[in-house]
Amino acid sequence: MSASAGAPVQLRGLHKRFGDTVALDDVTFDVAPGELYGLVGPDGGGKTTLFRVLTTLLLPDAGSATVLGRDVRTDLWEIRARVGYMPGRFSLYPDLSVEENLAFFASVFGTSITAGYELIAPIYRQIEPFKTRRAGQLSGGMKQKLALSCALVHRPELLLLDEPTTGVDAVSRREFWDLLHDLQASGLTIVVSTPYMDEADRCDRVALMQKGRVLAIDTPRAIGAAFPRALFAVRGAPRHATIEALRAYPHLASVQPFGDTLHFSDRRAELPPAHVMREVGAWLQGRGIREVAVAPIAPGIEDAFMALMGDAP
Repeated sequence: MSASAGAPVQLRGLHKRFGDTVALDDVTFDVAPGELYGLVGPDGGGKTTLFRVLTTLLLPDAGSATVLGRDVRTDLWEIRARVGYMPGRFSLYPDLSVEENLAFFASVFGTSITAGYELIAPIYRQIEPFKTRRAGQLSGGMKQKLALSCALVHRPELLLLDEPTTGVDAVSRREFWDLLHDLQASGLTIVVSTPYMDEADRCDRVALMQKGRVLAIDTPRAIGAAFPRALFAVRGAPRHATIEALRAYPHLASVQPFGDTLHFSDRRAELPPAHVMREVGAWLQGRGIREVAVAPIAPGIEDAFMALMGDAP
């Protein structure tokens, strides 16, 4: 999916500093209409600062940013009326009920729950039985759905979500992303930030961010395929000793823990995978590692991100 002149988000050379800290460093990308676009990276990567620029809460120091064809410097009220924003922390009123929160946010935009119900119905119906409960008494997943309903009740043209699933259980995370795909299918453009690589895989395209810089932009599959070397899943016992033995391997390019395996790459990219597997297996066994298993695997977006972070200044 490619961006066009009518892209809902267009950023060119965006810079933002806070004292000596560079929060955004020459950020440039477009988001295409109807796209589910991900901003992926660790804390401090610049994701929240970028959302605050897009929602006109911060002005950039340099560069340009347009949202729905409007400039963030001069058209802030038009942008705010047409964008839905869900910040990372739960920002609703904990002493108000579910229904009262939703009614308040609808009134801010000059609308009502009834007028926006058709769009929010698939989400709101899941929490509507608890509409008289105070928002502060909701579970994490229910708070998440309420916040999303409040961001959508005025029927925005663009939805901006800053790490919406942080601190939420795995089941609620999956349900939330299913809701996002349903919203996208209705034609809504969505920009979402996440530190979770499994969520990045559910985006159409992602921008990998580190220390305010964009390291790469592409589909998750293409970013994973760009990993520069053959990759192997390595198992051994004890695990910590296996990691230390691999770190001492003379041809090591990288090794990272991934779940119950270690992802390993050899810097000699020209060697056949079978040769690397035999050599690494023998190396580990020679250092007392038991239950050794080495197998080739396809690199994913997290492998590529770790490699790009290692190359970044």
